Amino acid sequence: MRILGITIPDKKRLEISLTVLFGVGRSRAQQILDKAKIDWGTKAEGLSGEQENQIKKIIEGLKIEGDLKREVSGNIKRLKDIKCYRGVRHSRTLPVRGQRTKTNSRTRRGNTRKTMGTGRRAVEKK
Repeated sequence: MRILGITIPDKKRLEISLTVLFGVGRSRAQQILDKAKIDWGTKAEGLSGEQENQIKKIIEGLKIEGDLKREVSGNIKRLKDIKCYRGVRHSRTLPVRGQRTKTNSRTRRGNTRKTMGTGRRAVEKK
């Protein structure tokens, strides 16, 4: 089954396989299947053509994939343009939501190879 140019896995349960789409998590996948009156445990390979069309129709009414990505990047660009605190953090590629940066956020700051010691030195014996 293909939705918006993306192949949905046949062997997994629909509840899980719909999460392949950007913007569809477990809860939204469950809502989609409830609207279509399809059991969460059924697999994509066991769907009839009518059920597939019903799922596609529901998903096309949502903002997912390219539209959602454009909206998110537009929001980040707006924050950068007005130079608010969150926008500045995005532009400097630092954590945006108040996380500490002294010890954590190594991947976000980009220094994954550099490790910090404890700062203690061995005591010399006299």
